[in-house]
Amino acid sequence: MDFAHLLKPDVPSDAPLFEQIRFALIEAVRTGSLPAGTRLPTVRDLAGQLGLAVNTVARAYRELEAGGVVETRGRFGTFVASSDPAEATMTQAASAFVAAARAVGLGKPEAQRYLDAAFASPGGA
Repeated sequence: MDFAHLLKPDVPSDAPLFEQIRFALIEAVRTGSLPAGTRLPTVRDLAGQLGLAVNTVARAYRELEAGGVVETRGRFGTFVASSDPAEATMTQAASAFVAAARAVGLGKPEAQRYLDAAFASPGGA
């Protein structure tokens, strides 16, 4: 698989390169371009393919692993995790949001107002 083409960073972008790689990998997983179980190149190999510093790719991999998007299996390498990258994060966030809303006596319609407002704000979506 040509990871350099799939993950080509947008150098003029304001986002740091490790974030660009992270976002590109997440998008590839969500669209099915990188199915669950796909073995990713080593950090050194991917850095070479992309012409980036090893530490840049290593940070992207660490962030992806922390988010549950990829999993490292020791010396066997790094693989795309078997679940949707948004699933665990959004389930946990939704549960915390519902618990907070209930703690202050809000029902779903009232709580939904806060979500709508957050998505409508410039930093919310």
